[in-house]
Amino acid sequence: MKRRIPMVMVLALSLAAVSRAAEKTKPRPKDLPPYGPLVPFHAPKAEIKKLANGLTLWLVPRPGFPKVALAIAVRGGLASDPVTRPGLSTLLMDTIDQGTRARTAKQIAEELQAAGGDLTGSPSADDLLLATDVLASKTDAALTVLADIVQNASFPASEVALAKRNAADSLRANEASPSFLARRALAKAIFGTNPYGVISPTQASIAATTPDELRREFSRRLRPDQALLVAVGDFDADTFTASVEKLFGTWKAPASAPVALPAKPAAENPHRLYLVNRPGSVQTTFMLGTFSPLRGSPDFAAAQVATAIYGGMFGSRLILNIREDKGYTYSPGAFLQYYREAGLFETRADVRNPVTGASLNEIDYELNRMATTSPSEDEMAHAERYLVGVQGFEFQSQESVARQLAAVWAVGLPPEELGLEGERIPKVTAEEVSQAGRKFFSASRQTIVAVGEEKFIREQLAPLGIAIHTASH
Repeated sequence: MKRRIPMVMVLALSLAAVSRAAEKTKPRPKDLPPYGPLVPFHAPKAEIKKLANGLTLWLVPRPGFPKVALAIAVRGGLASDPVTRPGLSTLLMDTIDQGTRARTAKQIAEELQAAGGDLTGSPSADDLLLATDVLASKTDAALTVLADIVQNASFPASEVALAKRNAADSLRANEASPSFLARRALAKAIFGTNPYGVISPTQASIAATTPDELRREFSRRLRPDQALLVAVGDFDADTFTASVEKLFGTWKAPASAPVALPAKPAAENPHRLYLVNRPGSVQTTFMLGTFSPLRGSPDFAAAQVATAIYGGMFGSRLILNIREDKGYTYSPGAFLQYYREAGLFETRADVRNPVTGASLNEIDYELNRMATTSPSEDEMAHAERYLVGVQGFEFQSQESVARQLAAVWAVGLPPEELGLEGERIPKVTAEEVSQAGRKFFSASRQTIVAVGEEKFIREQLAPLGIAIHTASH
């Protein structure tokens, strides 16, 4: 659905938006002190090393607090799963720590707990991630267990059977959630046949997966030349590297080629509205999305600030409009999602059935206001402080820093990117935000998914003249 707006209409919308925004703006109390200087948080510097087998190390010694966060990322996640096994990475990560040649699942859990941590394993679109957070004095013990898992995971049949039952139950539970149905439908609508369109397994894929298949996939995916080990915390870099050499140095890459990473998706997403019928629903879940800049691209920081102003923080335009002013919804929001080969700008809102049409109208209004008007000085200051503050808060946690570093590596960026992002945000200008608004925020660019009672959605959206398509499953 692509609607062309005449230039006269654009000007009229712009003037109306400015007038409407002025009516909503409330003056600040006169006794509030001015903002202090905005100081970006400087990310800790990572020391980069590489073992002879190709394993990359990003080390961030942070003495003081006696904990160490460890993360192992491996290239190739959900978007690299075989076409016949969508979501296989989910089962792979659910079972990777359920036994090795030398340890049972119970022994793995007990040894990590004795070191002060738990192991989490999760797939993203672009990578697989194992992470733990342990006492600094127990770092070698945790490394020993991690090295055993990534080299010798055995996928016992009984544990795989249990994981499959759990995965099937989790999928059924997810499919009862309107937000999951919306995310799945939006990914399929935007990416089409590109592998990024898969966000979860299917019941058929879960049922067909075998322990032997998981072992083959493990051998194909878990290889040192496609892996990163991140360590953040209280340790000596040289001593730590010596331990890693000893424990991970024998890890060998197979002779086969690494798994294929996804290609770039189509240049444009479809401008349509897709309906997912959810009989009996008392609300409509909207998800809107369009392509946005890649993380690390020149306009990514401007898109971050624009997203915060539009709907990415409390006090944003969208929240003030459909939550605070009109009471259509409790928790609307917007965010940027990034992949190695794509970026997405998304809007989400759960609204009451009787205001389904009015809510979409206001969402479109706020999107077009971002595309046609400039942000105020106060909006700029609020958004930049919010983004820099969130980043500073996240960097206080060693585990968060480790995960953030693994995330930038997964999309092909260097560790310095974390610090550069914090430096770029305060330098973004109102004109750059306006450019991002014009480029990415227009309502006519959005792919829209509506999840809810079909009868209410069609009745509510009929006055807007929007063609409604049934979402694929």
